[in-house]
Amino acid sequence: MGKITFYEDRGFQGRCYECSSDCPNLQPYFSRCNSIRVDSGWRGLARPSCRGHQYFLRRGDYPDYQQWMGLSDSVRSCRAIPYTSSHRIRLYERDDYGGLVSELTEDCSCIHDRFRLNELHSLHVLEGCWVLYEMPNYRGRQYLLRPGDYRRYHDWGAMDARVGSLRRVIDLY
Repeated sequence: MGKITFYEDRGFQGRCYECSSDCPNLQPYFSRCNSIRVDSGWRGLARPSCRGHQYFLRRGDYPDYQQWMGLSDSVRSCRAIPYTSSHRIRLYERDDYGGLVSELTEDCSCIHDRFRLNELHSLHVLEGCWVLYEMPNYRGRQYLLRPGDYRRYHDWGAMDARVGSLRRVIDLY
């Protein structure tokens, strides 16, 4: 597993904390996070216990929080994202797997253009991990989807069923 390094100030300055495993509470190590270095795929979260706004972080340098689409300088927990080589997800337009829309095995930059839908109410991740974005072209709030059942949008942590794009987690390393 790789590591992630958090810095209090922009440009990799100030107090830092290096992490090489899941950490449900980063609050004891720094008060704010303005830059991050990532060795492999991680998910940063705005609140402790792996809750709140999610930030999917690929390998690379993020010199300020706006580079990872952060809403603020708050990162309070993190979790490594496992790598898998195959990906399959089923999309549904209603709760509890009603109204099957399609099955995807590739990225989709715009759910609306492809399926004429702005909302998905349930998902079934059959293989691999995916990142769901609330806006097209991989923008907006991000939700990590691991293999499993998501009967309602609340199950993946969203406040509503609005979706814009989906991307496979493939290029972590």
